[in-house]
Amino acid sequence: MRDWIPSFLLVRPSLGSFRLEGKAKISFLEKGLHHIGEAISTAYRQWESTSRNGFLQGVDARVKILFMAFFLVIVSLKRDIGSATLISLFFFVLAILSQLKITYFYRKILFLTFVFGFLIALPSALNVAREGELVLPIFHFSKSRELWIYHIPETIGFTKEGLHGVAVLTLRVFNSLSLSFLILHTTSFPEILKALRVFKIPDTLLLIIGLSYKYFLLFARILEEMYLAKKSRLIRDLSHGSARKWIAGRITFIFGKTQQRGEEVFKAMLSRGFSGPIHISVFAKLGRWDWSVGTFLFLAGVLILWI
Repeated sequence: MRDWIPSFLLVRPSLGSFRLEGKAKISFLEKGLHHIGEAISTAYRQWESTSRNGFLQGVDARVKILFMAFFLVIVSLKRDIGSATLISLFFFVLAILSQLKITYFYRKILFLTFVFGFLIALPSALNVAREGELVLPIFHFSKSRELWIYHIPETIGFTKEGLHGVAVLTLRVFNSLSLSFLILHTTSFPEILKALRVFKIPDTLLLIIGLSYKYFLLFARILEEMYLAKKSRLIRDLSHGSARKWIAGRITFIFGKTQQRGEEVFKAMLSRGFSGPIHISVFAKLGRWDWSVGTFLFLAGVLILWI
């Protein structure tokens, strides 16, 4: 029996014979697929967090939507750092009471706040954009200059008033994102759509948004499976030209698949009695817990406005 086994299968390879040379290259296809997978996993985590027995999970979605709208107005009205910090602490306590994973919850919020809050507002703290008390000089020129409608001072730096404005704007962005993510992680997407009827949004538009959200995840999953099937049949990576051709073909396939799925959904609606108008199911009456939490959130907002 031993004579029938090839010699290379009888040799035990040593660990030193395996060497990795160079750096592993990740194609842009795999990077795109990674982002698609993140979108799917984010949707799953959002569904997982909404099913927990937390403080806000058991509250009616209409109360939470009104709470979000009310506090967004409060966030935009408060212009001092103390009040903005108090609002941040209030949202932090609500996130803990709702049993959310604080590290995962605030990781994306802090990144978005840094990019769209701090970095964008930072140039406005310079004395070129806003006059004030200079606290952190950066550049020095021999003399001041006039550039069109702008006055370039002799010393360019950050002002006290400008840094205060940047801090307030950054906290506003942080609080707005925290509030939005808090509602998204404690309320399922269908319940959010139904609760938007409080603002008299047409049912047809809500249905379109709901179907788009559902089938976005479905087609993202199909695209992921197509790429994995393609990769499992390859020995080496695709060239850039072949990858572009494959992407163009998949775009065409997904477009055709989307049209086909849309026709199938419409035919299914007709077979179930669809005749034109769309009516989303109504909510039940608010319970005592909903009224109690709604009153508490309203009084908390009034208190923050009064401070």
